[in-house]
Amino acid sequence: MAPHPVVQAIIDLSAGAIGGAACVFSGQPLDTAKVKMQTFPTMYRSFVHCLVSTYKQLGLRGLYQGTTPALVANIAENSVLFMSYGFCQQVIRLAVGLHGEAVLSDVQKACAGSVASIFSSLVLCPTELIKCRLQAMYEMKASGRIAESQNTVWSVMKSILRNEGPQGFFQGLTTTIAREVPGYFCFFGAYELCRTGFADYMKCEKDDIGVAPVLFSGGFGGACLWLVVYPMDCVKSRIQVMSMTAKQAGFFKTFMTITRTEGVRALYSGLTPTMVRTFPANGALFLGYEASRKLMMKQFD
Repeated sequence: MAPHPVVQAIIDLSAGAIGGAACVFSGQPLDTAKVKMQTFPTMYRSFVHCLVSTYKQLGLRGLYQGTTPALVANIAENSVLFMSYGFCQQVIRLAVGLHGEAVLSDVQKACAGSVASIFSSLVLCPTELIKCRLQAMYEMKASGRIAESQNTVWSVMKSILRNEGPQGFFQGLTTTIAREVPGYFCFFGAYELCRTGFADYMKCEKDDIGVAPVLFSGGFGGACLWLVVYPMDCVKSRIQVMSMTAKQAGFFKTFMTITRTEGVRALYSGLTPTMVRTFPANGALFLGYEASRKLMMKQFD
């Protein structure tokens, strides 16, 4: 028996939250290296140099700088994302004239994920802004761009409210949406396509392919997402971090400025730790989501 739509939404919300937490704990140090290298591409020779330098300067705590907002960001984003994903699948079914229990194709699921990402961007942007600023705070002070650093979530929030007002929490929102919509089409599309391939090969249902295939499928989806949208993510990080010093230009102007003054390569600074992180982090995300959702759905069988 299928659960009531409200119960289904709560299940998707809860499963997304569990997946989001798993994603953060499995990849936070590499995410810290990514943000530092995106914002200061000439300061570090490689992501290993970035990780070692951060550890020497700030200790283990420095590698996990921004973990609290990252947890809030990922739990909030993935809760809303997967809840909206379930809702958007129903919208897709209505749009193409399918009944409520019909199985969507991989491309249709990718479209549902893409639309769902618009809703998750609204909760992701403020929390990711705080995370990125905390992660790049040491470099901002070392480079002389700011006189005094803020090292707690609360101090960053107070600074944003005092200097930029409530709208300051949404610096980089347009860029976030521009990143998420194509990115999550690739993310969900690649994930579902990979699961379909495993299911066909193993002659079983997609929900029964096991832990390793789900981990690989999630990692593959994450890799496809980052390869497509990484330059946009780099621009977003610049806008969110550099807006500590002054109001930043919009997405297109910032994109053109980076390309003209630093070259195209600067848009891909930090890609290596991102790709290293994507398999364990996104694998853990989908494993946490699928396993917890399956467990909760069993209560209605």
